[in-house]
Amino acid sequence: MRRMILAVLSLGALLVPVQASATEPAAGCAAVARPSVPGAKVLATSAAPKPGGTIEYPPEWGVPPITGVPPFCEIKVELTHPGAGDHVLVRLWLPLTGWNGRFQATGGGGYSMHQGDGPLALAVKDGYAAAQTDGGVGFDFEDPSKWALDSKGRVNRELLKNFAYRSLHDLAVAGKAVTREYYGKAPAYSYWNGCSTGGRQGMMNAQRYPNDYDGISAAAPAISMPSFVMADLWPQVVMNVEGVHPTSCELDAFQRAAIAQCDPADGLVDGIIREPAECRFDPGTLIGQQIECKGRTITITKGAADVVRKIWAGPKTRTGAQLWPGYDPSTSLAATAATPFKLAENWVKYFVKKDPAFDFSTVGYREFEQLFRQSKREYDRILGTDEANLTAFRNSGGKLVTWHGTEDSVIHYGGTLKYRHDVVRRMGGAANVDKFYRVFLAPGAEHCGPAAGAAPADQLKPVVDWVEKGKAPETIAAVTYTGASRDLCRYPLRSYYNGTGDPRQATSYTCRTAVR
Repeated sequence: MRRMILAVLSLGALLVPVQASATEPAAGCAAVARPSVPGAKVLATSAAPKPGGTIEYPPEWGVPPITGVPPFCEIKVELTHPGAGDHVLVRLWLPLTGWNGRFQATGGGGYSMHQGDGPLALAVKDGYAAAQTDGGVGFDFEDPSKWALDSKGRVNRELLKNFAYRSLHDLAVAGKAVTREYYGKAPAYSYWNGCSTGGRQGMMNAQRYPNDYDGISAAAPAISMPSFVMADLWPQVVMNVEGVHPTSCELDAFQRAAIAQCDPADGLVDGIIREPAECRFDPGTLIGQQIECKGRTITITKGAADVVRKIWAGPKTRTGAQLWPGYDPSTSLAATAATPFKLAENWVKYFVKKDPAFDFSTVGYREFEQLFRQSKREYDRILGTDEANLTAFRNSGGKLVTWHGTEDSVIHYGGTLKYRHDVVRRMGGAANVDKFYRVFLAPGAEHCGPAAGAAPADQLKPVVDWVEKGKAPETIAAVTYTGASRDLCRYPLRSYYNGTGDPRQATSYTCRTAVR
């Protein structure tokens, strides 16, 4: 879990401030009138001045604090949806000085519709009026037990509706209305910024509420959640059925070996496989190899190699049809395969089986296929977020940018590419779609952040420049944890090393059509 938190939050530490103007609130930090939110009843609003300074993450996250946050006014809007029995909190952080005239709504992660104070603090540092919502579902990335089922053990459809889409529109309406009243004028531009669940929320905004935002940054979006979250459990099914549970050390050994074999194919040995789907590493080549693991020696067996091969192949039907893409050989299996991935396990318990006591370790191949299909059947329409008709968003003038790491171990980037291809087919070809929606793959990057590969230093800036300056992004500046720079290329272009120059510098690479 800590690994997922670090990945989801890692972008925040890399955000680069934008230039702020000097718009001030009308009357300090004062409570505002209750905004009108169609379909909801606003119960109360409140305001409290905050000194800013240093904003801490929960200590168990191990994430560095955010420093230099300017003083702000925190406004809370409490609302409910008549007949739903819910209680939703919308929070805004509004700079006391230096508002840049923009509104930024921030997204969530896992089963939470927000990520705590961090994204708000980063947005306020950049001069934004910032907002988030809890959707009435609380704040827990991997455990939905407090809201998923009602008192009769049925799925709480009203709260699921909040989580899927309803609270997103409430956030936009209430957030922009409060910002307008507080500063005495409406935001000049409104943006969505999120990754993972926040990325899915961004896509849902474009699909269902096309007029809410001028620009949307939707990174590693949890599109097709009912499918990919089931696929995240495929490694557990394989290991349980085959009776072989490789250690994290063994799983890492297979990943390292695959990278060592396939990395040179792109002309540069840098620990990154540019085209991971084309890596044809055979895990059987490691059989008999000995590795050191926490003070003991382990010999890799044929059983372990066979298990990894099945995991990489991905879940299939009994007739061999692919249900969802398998893990690429370069992707770390430690986060979701070495131990059961709790977020995915809880999806089955609470939403598919509706039984918190369900033991997933008993699931075999046939039952897994049944559960996979049930998950899609029951939840694609409410949570799939894969409507390919973006005509209304395009016509509104909106701009949408997505980036996705090719070593994402939580949400396979294949889902993002499938959605992009569906939109292209639906809306008249890539050239037309590129006028409002662009995708950027990040070779070697993990879930919402860098690994060996680079992730964007500021994922919102390309959207802002596109909306406000008409500058459609051809590349996105990205960095690794070690500080190396690399530009992400507009899909379907790929990044090629020029053969000379410092490989740690983005200037040593060129984006061009993939060579097959």
